[in-house]
Parts: sequence; structure tokens; C-alpha cells
Amino acid sequence: MEKLSYNVIFRTEPEGGFTVMVPSLPGCITYGKNLQEAKEMVVDAIKGYIISLKKHKERIPNDGESFFSSVDIKKNSTYV
Repeated sequence: MEKLSYNVIFRTEPEGGFTVMVPSLPGCITYGKNLQEAKEMVVDAIKGYIISLKKHKERIPNDGESFFSSVDIKKNSTYV
């Protein structure tokens, strides 16, 4: 069975919990009360998204060859 990999972004929410986004699957966003629940919810959301893609005979993206990183930028009055 082929393995599909997806990069996900976990964002902490002020009221608690985590919002999770899957950039390569537009609109695939979910929420969990804690990190474990958020991870479970995003797996479920991805599976549902893939089922919909298959139903509509659309291409299924895969992030197997990509990754996320971050950069820090010092605040400057010119742009921030």
C-alpha cells in the first residue's frame, strides 16, 4: 500500500487547543482540544478529503518530497 505524507501546521488558539491546517489540501482545517486530539482529527480530516477527491476523480496530492521550515525576521519599522 502506498504511503501518503502531508505537512501540517498546528496553531495554538488563545482559548486553548490547536487548529490544524493541511496546506496542500485547500480548506482542510480541523481543531483539537489538545495536541493528541488535534493529531487524530487531522488524520480523519485528511482521509475524508481524499475520499472526496477520489469521488470527484481529482488528483490526490502528496507532500512526500517536501517539508516546512521557518525563518525569523527582525522587526523593522520599514515593513512591520
